[in-house]
Amino acid sequence: MLELLQKPWPWYVAGPLIGLTVPALLLAGNKALGISSSLRHICAACVPAGIPFLNYNWRAESWNLVFVLGIALGGFIGYRLMGHPAAVAISAETVRDLKAQMHLTDFTGLLPRELFALENLGNWKGWVFMMLGGFLVGFGTRYAGGCTSGHAISGLSNLQWVSLVAVVGFFAGGLVMTWLIYPLLF
Repeated sequence: MLELLQKPWPWYVAGPLIGLTVPALLLAGNKALGISSSLRHICAACVPAGIPFLNYNWRAESWNLVFVLGIALGGFIGYRLMGHPAAVAISAETVRDLKAQMHLTDFTGLLPRELFALENLGNWKGWVFMMLGGFLVGFGTRYAGGCTSGHAISGLSNLQWVSLVAVVGFFAGGLVMTWLIYPLLF
C-alpha cells in the first residue's frame, strides 16, 4: 500500500478523485470546495470585529478551516513518511525551452530554485516573484471571488458562469505572465 502512495497517480485516477470531493461536500452539508475563503475566516477569528468585511459568523464556516488544516497536515505527514521525489519528470523538450527562453538551469527540486529559493529575497527579482507575486495572487483571488480550486473544480462543476470567466482569466493571466512579462524580468 505504501508503494502505491509513493508513486504519482495517473490523471485519470487523481482527477476523478478530486472531482468527487465536490458532490461529497455538497452531500455532507451543502458546502462548496474552496481554499481562499479560509484566510478570511482566520482574519475574522483573530482580528477584532470592526472591519465590516470581517464582521460575520465565521464559526459557521469553521469546517473550511479544518479542511485547510487537513491539507497542510496531510502534506507534512506525507512528506515526512514517504519522502519526496528525487526529481520531477520533465520532458527533454521542456527542459530545453526553459533553459533557452527563460534561462532556468536547476531542475533538481519541485520548483525552479532560480525563482523560488529563499536566497532570492536578497535581490529585486526575488522580491518581485515572491512578494509582489504573492500579493497579486491574493488580490486576484479576492477580485475573482475565489481561488482556482474553488472556481475550476467546484464552480465549473456547478455550471457557474462566473467560474468559467474566472478560469479563463486564470489561464490567460498565466500565459501573459509566462510569455510576455517573465521574459522582460529576465
